Amino acid sequence: MLHRKLIHPPKHIYPHDPWRWVETEFYPQRLAQMETLFSTANGYVGMRGGCEEGNPVAQNGTFINGFYESYEIEYAEAAYGYAKTGQTIVSVTDSKPIKLYVDDELFYLPTATLLQFERALNMQAGTLDREILWETPSGKQVLIRSQRLISLVQRHVAAISYEVTLLNAEAPIVISSEVRYEPEGGSNSNDPRLAKKFKERVLLPQQQTKCDRRLILSHQTRNSHMTVACGVDHQFEADCAYEYTSDCSEDDGKVVFSIDGKPNVTIRLIKFITYHHSGRCSSQELHDRAERTLDRTMKQGFNALLKSQCDYLDDFWYRSDIEIDGAPDHPDETPERLQQVLRFNLFHILQASARSEGAGIPSKGLTSQAYDGHYFWDAEIYVMPFLTYTAPSIAKNLLMFRYQMLDQARQRAKEVSQAGALFPWRTINGEEASAYYAAGTAQYHIDADIMYALKKYVKVTQDDEFLCQVGAEMLVETARMWFSLGFFSPRSNNQFCIHAVTGPDEYNTVVDNNTYTNLMARENLWYAAKVVRQLHNEYPDRFAALAAKIQVELSEADDWQRAADSMYLAFDEKLGIHLQHDGFLEQEVWDFENTPAEKYPLLLHFHPLVIYRHQVIKQADIVLAMFLLGHEFSREQKRQNFEYYDPLTTGDSSLSVCIQSIVAAEIGKMDQAIDYARYATLMDLGDVAGNVENGCHIASMGGTWMVLVYGFAGLRDSDGGFSFHPRLPKTLKRMKFALILQGQRLEVEITHDKATYLLREGTKLTIEHQGETIILGAEEPVSMAIKPIDKIETCIQDQSR
Repeated sequence: MLHRKLIHPPKHIYPHDPWRWVETEFYPQRLAQMETLFSTANGYVGMRGGCEEGNPVAQNGTFINGFYESYEIEYAEAAYGYAKTGQTIVSVTDSKPIKLYVDDELFYLPTATLLQFERALNMQAGTLDREILWETPSGKQVLIRSQRLISLVQRHVAAISYEVTLLNAEAPIVISSEVRYEPEGGSNSNDPRLAKKFKERVLLPQQQTKCDRRLILSHQTRNSHMTVACGVDHQFEADCAYEYTSDCSEDDGKVVFSIDGKPNVTIRLIKFITYHHSGRCSSQELHDRAERTLDRTMKQGFNALLKSQCDYLDDFWYRSDIEIDGAPDHPDETPERLQQVLRFNLFHILQASARSEGAGIPSKGLTSQAYDGHYFWDAEIYVMPFLTYTAPSIAKNLLMFRYQMLDQARQRAKEVSQAGALFPWRTINGEEASAYYAAGTAQYHIDADIMYALKKYVKVTQDDEFLCQVGAEMLVETARMWFSLGFFSPRSNNQFCIHAVTGPDEYNTVVDNNTYTNLMARENLWYAAKVVRQLHNEYPDRFAALAAKIQVELSEADDWQRAADSMYLAFDEKLGIHLQHDGFLEQEVWDFENTPAEKYPLLLHFHPLVIYRHQVIKQADIVLAMFLLGHEFSREQKRQNFEYYDPLTTGDSSLSVCIQSIVAAEIGKMDQAIDYARYATLMDLGDVAGNVENGCHIASMGGTWMVLVYGFAGLRDSDGGFSFHPRLPKTLKRMKFALILQGQRLEVEITHDKATYLLREGTKLTIEHQGETIILGAEEPVSMAIKPIDKIETCIQDQSR
């Protein structure tokens, strides 16, 4: 049950284009939403999609991944082990503004007479393009073209090309290119999803440099003592007379070009931008880095940046694109629209992850400050599958980032009286930043989620070296945490129980034996035991090194195996369903019938205790477990679990509908699968949750990829094996995508009648199609008929243990 509705933006303003997200009118009613949707980023730096002229603006912001301010968390009643220090991403110096004056008239969108307007996020070129025809009050027509990019190749580089052409008269023109830091304002909201606001200014000025057309400003955060340098330089082209001045102060700077504008003479300003940040380096060091970056990019020029951006995206789409031919049953969802929405989602995942080295993926990417720019489990479960199969080097970087947190995770485990390591529920710097332990810190499943992603990465890539060097240590420490957290309960036939935890569903907190948590913990324990024994038996030198470092003993693997083998799983024989947690069925079912739509999400309208004492689900929990660990459930259990929990699920989390779609497709409920898939793919462009103004839902975008590849193509992966059970919905005629499996590139094309598998790069690959084994050779396509789902005797089995 989904208590949300899709918002279809006006088609005449937002036309359907398979490679661009386009706006053809200045539409102030959706200003904040469009600032999110037109955001540009590269995983290191991100800019919301405001106009170059700076105004109007709803939520301006330029963000650097991992650049944060810290603060002491205040509790009315503190307790032992509570998180002590919060972190929140902060907006840095804004380098976008370029103000335009013609005849001394400021170009200001809300009051300007616009004869033509178009801006587009170009997903092939990786640019935000805009073209405007402005008629001044005196009747002079001015053509304005701009192109903004944040380089996917050069991590610290962005650039803006800004062109002005007078079409029917001459006039004096002033172009003011600016940088500025504006202290944050506003008060804290009651919405826990939004970012913290500070009463005092966050960034304190450190150093300013002005040299000809080059400006560099540096600031340092008040509490976390992180330093950022923002530098800009300019190239100017005009076949008419001009002069310029520059100025710089602590919080802003500008280079002002004054031009004698002539008819049909294009004036072009290219603004090169760089950001560098550090928690260790001095502002002078960052100034020096900015100087070198600007020297290099000025020499290369804008066209070289643009070409490298296009080349990068050519490779990205070669690895990642999903081509679809639609047969829509909805007038607002043309084939072009379906392709546009899908590519939009994949493109924003790229923008959130491409150059995120040394950092994680914030839940909103770099499109806003919502959720404080924190890293959650979302990345491992929803985004990592896409990256593992299409960009394994990025997936590896994200796992390495978690490994770099391991010492802090060990400390956190001690703080909550556990052994091993407990990764933070939400964090930027590795410290737990969740002040509300019930729905935060109690989500111990974060450990198992990270290890699940590790296992998938190793299986898909066969990167055993990474497993030995990095993964094994994380596996040992997380297994130690689980073994210390749970216990063998005499009241439950000495089964291994885990009490007082919160699963993915945050409407059921601090419960005993959450089924998702217990299943994922079991998988974590089994895998850790297997890897430790494998190291001991096959790589004794590696085992000796690991034992010397963290004192692991083979007997520990026996303990983990015993705990996993006897894991308690709550199950109701009468209903034939797995329980959300012990006692869930004893609670009253939420009164959905008398809860109006405006009361969702429930977390904003009801006290947590009211929610906690009812049978109501914020997001798929049991259903998520059935997807991730499908081999643990029979087909009938999947059906009965889905039918029981689906009506209780509000969809108050954007992470839910994609999983509901995948499982619905697997059990043959294709109408529901299609409906949920529609909501998943349109989560942002359809503003399903009503909060896209506060940033993109990056994990849901990853879920979009999973809906198509795991849901409709039926991919399942285990022990290095890959199987497909295609079930194309009636809304699609054809789907084609690629996967990188064990270093080889597999192309998969699916219609309603057949699936074709082609090993485009590689020599040999073994897969399964609806239970039949296929051995693929290089460039030898194999087509297989697709049997109806009701003719397949057994459900998808996943022998991952």
